[in-house]
Amino acid sequence: MGKAELPLHAPGTQVDRGYIGESVPRPNAQRLLQGRGAFIDDLRLPRLAHVAFFRSPHAHARIKKLDFEKARRADGVIGVFDGRAVAEYCKPWVAVLGHLKGIKSPPQHAIAIERACWQGEALAAVVAESRSQAEDAVALIEAEWEELPVVVDMEESLQNKTTIHPELGDNICFNRELDTGGVEEAFAKADVVVEDTFHFGRHTGVCLEGRAILADYNAAEHSLTVYQATQAPHMMQDIFSRHLGIPEANVRVIAKDVGGSFGIKVHVYPDEMATAALSIMLRRPVKFVADRLESFLSDIHAREHRVKVRLAVSKTGEIVAFDLDDLTAIGPYSVYPRTSGIEGNQVVNLTGGPYRHQKYRAKMNVVFTNKNLTCQYRAVGHPIAVALTEGIVDLAAQKLGMDPAQFRKINLIADDAYPYTFPSGLKFEQLSHHKALDLLLKTMEYSKLRDEQSRLRQQGIYRGIGIAAMIEVTNPSPAFYGVGGARISAQDGATLRLEPTGMVTVMCSVTEQGQGTEAAFAQIAASAVGISIDKVKVITGDTGVTPYGGGTWASRGAGIGGEAVLLAGRALRSNMLDVAAAMLKMDKTELDVEKNYVVNLLTREKKIDLAELGRVAYFRPDTLPLDFQSELTVTRHYTPRQYAFAFTNGIQASLVEVDVETGFVQLLKHWCVEDSGTVINPMLVDEQLRGGVVQGIGAALFEECVYGPDGQLLNGNLADYLVPMAGEMPDIVCAHIETPTRQSQLGAKGVGEAGTAGAPGAVMNAINDALLPFNARVTAMPFTPERILKALKKV
Repeated sequence: MGKAELPLHAPGTQVDRGYIGESVPRPNAQRLLQGRGAFIDDLRLPRLAHVAFFRSPHAHARIKKLDFEKARRADGVIGVFDGRAVAEYCKPWVAVLGHLKGIKSPPQHAIAIERACWQGEALAAVVAESRSQAEDAVALIEAEWEELPVVVDMEESLQNKTTIHPELGDNICFNRELDTGGVEEAFAKADVVVEDTFHFGRHTGVCLEGRAILADYNAAEHSLTVYQATQAPHMMQDIFSRHLGIPEANVRVIAKDVGGSFGIKVHVYPDEMATAALSIMLRRPVKFVADRLESFLSDIHAREHRVKVRLAVSKTGEIVAFDLDDLTAIGPYSVYPRTSGIEGNQVVNLTGGPYRHQKYRAKMNVVFTNKNLTCQYRAVGHPIAVALTEGIVDLAAQKLGMDPAQFRKINLIADDAYPYTFPSGLKFEQLSHHKALDLLLKTMEYSKLRDEQSRLRQQGIYRGIGIAAMIEVTNPSPAFYGVGGARISAQDGATLRLEPTGMVTVMCSVTEQGQGTEAAFAQIAASAVGISIDKVKVITGDTGVTPYGGGTWASRGAGIGGEAVLLAGRALRSNMLDVAAAMLKMDKTELDVEKNYVVNLLTREKKIDLAELGRVAYFRPDTLPLDFQSELTVTRHYTPRQYAFAFTNGIQASLVEVDVETGFVQLLKHWCVEDSGTVINPMLVDEQLRGGVVQGIGAALFEECVYGPDGQLLNGNLADYLVPMAGEMPDIVCAHIETPTRQSQLGAKGVGEAGTAGAPGAVMNAINDALLPFNARVTAMPFTPERILKALKKV
């Protein structure tokens, strides 16, 4: 049987099976393990200079004077620059989106000019021959300040007693209200109404590799080459071009190996823009690498929310209505170009997402404060929406005396109800909530765990079981950013080239951030073309080489970039068969490509080695018919259009044990069932899920950027800011359902954020389940021992 188009796991979706569905090791793993990775700080260029930034020690202060005299005389110093000097080369930006009606933010400069609005904002740059010399000179800068009123608390910011940007009129960056109608009537008629307030602590990405950039301006060509740890090279190419005044074709952005991103490296950072501007000013390469202390002060934060939620249910357990009030603080500016309104907007869109209610009201305010900026970070809004939804759902089940799993069975959207429109307006193509719940309960042996929990409680051992159902935005269309005017591509492109030796080079606009992009694309290309995976070379992250595309964000790499690779691979195989047919004087329909050979479609007899095909096509085309031209380089693009997003769904469960004397939580086991469409590489998918779960556990139990009333970050170091460690993590069991999207031939959806989205809610519900005998409850993340003991009224 030919390999042309075999059905994968679901009717209606056709892919070339090949390596699809196999756990193939990452092709770049050996290189990285042998220390051959090429990260930004590994790069050395002639005349390379280093920049360090003088950052504000105050959360809000006017700059009265900056004295650079001593810094300029320091050893190795090339130049010292303030915000006005850099502004002559770099235009400021305003981060708003047209479809977020009413969003506002003041202009932001690469280096602040008149005042600092958060502790850590860059106010001057020192360029020197070495990083250490630049840092030493920074310490010599003398400043005079006029301290200004500081707004730290978001409730205070909403009241607008002190306006951070008077020209904007108030502290509200963005607000949104949604009302389906009939909500008050539904609550009035409900048999049971539950309500609670949830708090989510702000935290940050703590990437292994800090933010890093090396900018190299060539005055002779008026060109700029930027080596940057970024998720979106083409987006940054456009931004450097427009804000630095260089034609886009003259800007090349290269993202080599990147040591983790999690959304942290998809934004425009003032210090990185300043680095590029300084390269132009000095006409030499300039490098900036954020150290860990700088990262805590300047990498974007996320997740600071206070959410009040009400739920109306019938006595038989049906959800009747949701009512939501979300307040979130973003720092003094909206982050460019994606804005800081998206996370709150996602909370409004996604709350209640797995359930079949139709009455929904939501109010959301995004406010400015004098803290570090917040913006999109792994799972953008999902952990908040899932946790508050699942937390209030568990509270309703508890009030009804109903098992939480049974309550969900009653309310989850039926698997045969699709396509389905959610009250917030989101459209779901096809989800599998009930299949996922059934598989979860079977995998975890739910009934046995409940029996064990009951027995152990009699012995004074308090275990809890928490469940969290979820939906996840993946494969975003232009409806996410492009419709709002942002120059952020929703498409991706792939170029496949057959080399004379029979190998295939894949060049794709999706970047490798450590998530396994290169492995997945190699599998897709090998399967589509008909070659062994060792014959595939993947290149990503270079605007001078790859087709134009969006890059890596919002769980889009496999679903959008992978589809482009598949389409290009199929087109290349077709063109290869054209060459083979001309060489063999056979009909193209009689031929196929399999295991690096052109073969007879029916007999599978080998006809031509691909190396021979390449030799003839490239070096002896004179032996082919006069009217024939081989085309062995193919480019294809893909953009989702039918739906705004390819939603995935999943469900997680957590088993914990709470020591009610100390407040410590022991994670015993975690389960994750996910439906991410066609699974290309099960090992990579499970790695993504487990890594995401660990990150979600970090939010639930450990991570929080703590600020004092004066706007000072109190724990901006790895001694005081806690991150999840391997020894504290439970076994994480992954299971899969596959419902491929029919928007693409590959059928793949995203998976990179699912673990992070569901884990905090599952852990929270597990802790509260363990505390149930004490009538205690925690709703403020992270759930530290102190907060648990307070809930138990022991401190």
